[in-house]
Amino acid sequence: MASEARVARPGGSVDQPIRERVPWRLPSRVVTLCLLELEKLRHDRTELITRAVQPALWLTVFGTTFSRLHVIPTGQVPYLDFLAPGILAQSALFIAIFYGIQIIWERDAGVLAKLLVTPTPRAALVTGKAFAAGVRACAQAVIVLVLAAVLGVHLTANPLRILGAFAALMLGAAFFCCLSLTIAGLVLNRDRLMGIGQALTMPLFFASNALYPVALMPDWLRWIALANPLSYQVDALRGLLVGTPAHLALDFTVLVLAAGVGITAASALLGRLAR
Repeated sequence: MASEARVARPGGSVDQPIRERVPWRLPSRVVTLCLLELEKLRHDRTELITRAVQPALWLTVFGTTFSRLHVIPTGQVPYLDFLAPGILAQSALFIAIFYGIQIIWERDAGVLAKLLVTPTPRAALVTGKAFAAGVRACAQAVIVLVLAAVLGVHLTANPLRILGAFAALMLGAAFFCCLSLTIAGLVLNRDRLMGIGQALTMPLFFASNALYPVALMPDWLRWIALANPLSYQVDALRGLLVGTPAHLALDFTVLVLAAGVGITAASALLGRLAR
């Protein structure tokens, strides 16, 4: 095959196969796919506004109401401040969990088959998709953060902490995007994926610390929350944006490992989609 071709050097030696040199192009492929995602956002800015409606409702309706009721103990932190990072994580989850529908559409349109015959490694395609979901999540997070500030949420002004929060958002979105791509590789059908995605989003959200502290949960739910990557993403966002006590080293370790496992699983199943 052309991708396995060897290149002769002037001295008569044979260069490494092109496919063996491709992994070194992984970062550039990922960046290219992320830039393509930014181009999509530039051509359809209304998507950011429409996707921001749901997190805005959670903050303005649920957040302000429960702040007045004082039914969820959050210590010295106002409930709206406690809730805002959870809503940021929720918005990233809702964006990423349906990314598998996009890749099934690309398969049906013949785009995926063309990508798979190029020298680009499958891991690069999956990683590009994963962090493109993170780019979308960060773009929407800007809108949610502005709204949270308008509502009086006490957010940090430290640029390094804000960059750390965006990194946590991207890693979380990358994992849930890969989870969606993995499910797509198993079910191979848009309707089934849509149903599974809808069945997963709310349990993942409610079985986390996004709305209430883990200490308030029954024991069985607490164990689920501790196994849920969304809980670690929310914990990191709270610690970075609001300044609550957080386990940042553990949070980022779990998010990086989850993203790595997700990319590996989705890459292994990517070829099954193109059959």
